[in-house]
Amino acid sequence: MYMILGVPRELKDHESRVGVTPAGVHALVAAGHTVLVEHNAGELSAMPDDDFQAAGAEIVGSAYDVWRLADLVVKVKEPIEQEYRHFREGLVLFTYLHLAPARALTDVLLDKKVTGIAYETVRDRTGALPLLTPMSEIAGRMSIQVGAACLEKERGGRGVLLGGVPGVPPGNVVILGGGIVGINAARIALGMGASVTLVDLNLNRLRELDDIFGGRLHTLASNTYNIERAVRSADLVVGCVLIPGAAAPRLVTRAMVAKMKKGAVIVDVAIDQGGCIETARPTTYSDPTYLVDGVVHYCVTNIPAAVPHTSTLALTNATFPYVLKLANLGAKAAIREDAGIAQGVNTLGGTLTCKPVADSQQRDWQAVAELV
Repeated sequence: MYMILGVPRELKDHESRVGVTPAGVHALVAAGHTVLVEHNAGELSAMPDDDFQAAGAEIVGSAYDVWRLADLVVKVKEPIEQEYRHFREGLVLFTYLHLAPARALTDVLLDKKVTGIAYETVRDRTGALPLLTPMSEIAGRMSIQVGAACLEKERGGRGVLLGGVPGVPPGNVVILGGGIVGINAARIALGMGASVTLVDLNLNRLRELDDIFGGRLHTLASNTYNIERAVRSADLVVGCVLIPGAAAPRLVTRAMVAKMKKGAVIVDVAIDQGGCIETARPTTYSDPTYLVDGVVHYCVTNIPAAVPHTSTLALTNATFPYVLKLANLGAKAAIREDAGIAQGVNTLGGTLTCKPVADSQQRDWQAVAELV
């Protein structure tokens, strides 16, 4: 099957990643497809137009033409409002969508009958989330970097060095959630010398983490009492809780935040799915932090964009096999053949097909298998 693929430049604030690399273009063109890349789409990922052109891409001057001509658009982040005008019936969109807290985007995808396939709900044969994992690894590691920076006095923090120094105790880091983000956050925090407590509901997971970190990580069973005590003593709280496709549960209440130390820092990595801190709201790299009750909140929705070269390579290593399958087979055949891709479908022909999104937005939904 022949397909035209479009790779637009990302428009989200300070979003500097790109959906396909020159290596991916080379493979797609070799398979007989046409790849349209918007001018400067990869510039901020250190992938200039010349590299894409040498790999066989056609460089297109405007986003309008990329969206208009492409059968399949491959992006990184969910479209922002100014991109909604490009949606049309029959378009296949493959990107992070994070629809649970995004009713307006869901409305437009349904109204325009776009086939929206979300990276964050694609599953592999083991049931894991292979397209979420690489960005979760990066976001987890970076959450400690940005949290440590926000603790500096000039940025509104308490003036605490996470690792401490001889004669002065280290900072206290509390990590909510022991998944991919949480384990990577713990790895960096421990490496910096912080005192780290990780909270999770799954006791078997806590046992695994205790073994992985050789007892250096303090583990805590998740309940309201334990969370309140932990965050009250924390210098840095990192929210890492994920329910695939659904809105994140609010584990830290406004009342708990009010009892935290003045100048403590919250980094809510779960903000893409609505956040797991009640006082969290999405922020951008242009204005990344704000204060609530004297606590610094960092809730940037695209944390990995700060390291776009690494992030683009890590993401496309995972996404490209799916891009190639969608191009070679066509969307409907790929959905029928690959159960993992089918689970990634959030909207199809004007129908919502992801139950967690439907539950979060209190909408009706229909299983993908019934539509293809």
